[in-house]
Amino acid sequence: MPEALPDLLRADGVLFDLDGVLTPTAEVHMRAWKVVFDDVFARWGIDTPYTDADYFDYVDGKKRYDGVASLLHSRNVEVPWGSVDDPPEAETICGIGNRKNAAFATALRAEGIAPYPGSLALVEKLSAAAIPLGVVSSSKNAEEVLGASGLRSFFRVVVDGVVAERDGLASKPAADMFAAGAAALGVDPASSVAVEDATSGAASAAAAGFATVIGVDRGTGAEALRAAGATVVVDDLDVFLSAPEGSDAAGTTSISSDSDSEDPA
Repeated sequence: MPEALPDLLRADGVLFDLDGVLTPTAEVHMRAWKVVFDDVFARWGIDTPYTDADYFDYVDGKKRYDGVASLLHSRNVEVPWGSVDDPPEAETICGIGNRKNAAFATALRAEGIAPYPGSLALVEKLSAAAIPLGVVSSSKNAEEVLGASGLRSFFRVVVDGVVAERDGLASKPAADMFAAGAAALGVDPASSVAVEDATSGAASAAAAGFATVIGVDRGTGAEALRAAGATVVVDDLDVFLSAPEGSDAAGTTSISSDSDSEDPA
């Protein structure tokens, strides 16, 4: 059976995650995490190697230090939390997190970043229709990424890792960040849309009361996103560009359901 694709032009507002949804920075994050954890595991004698599955299971969508703690906990390793101003060489949760951030920043500045074409086109379409837009990202680099990608001017609100730390917001999958994004944008989650590529983010949006949670499957897996709270899963946001606008009373069109078809090769 086909599943309904929501008409985003009827939403009170749309709140996007950043890395992996608007920009391919998730790939840069993944490489930076691997560099750091490969080194940490080798020096600490941790036999189970770091893999991409670790990124999706323990790191993706979470605030940086929470991701470090979660990953190390999966290997039964406990180290002091430290403080946010720990130097990158410090063997603390914060030190390792700061080490990863330095690796990410170096890669970002060397390589630059461009938004996904389908994501940019959708943001332009929604902006032209005066739909309030915001970004909810656990990354403390969100403002830099948005500026480097040319996207910043489209968004009225950015709730990122800096804001979360300042305001004491719990990391995704807790509801805090998406709830704060909706409040700052002045929209009701029940009539707005959240867009996420991480299970922790989909769970956060669902917990914040978003009735429509779009999962963008860039590698997490459609079923994992659905289990976390996504109400519809797509491979790319360009599917919304050709959707009929106001085509019926429900404001929906159809796409093939991930659960009723073979996974693409």
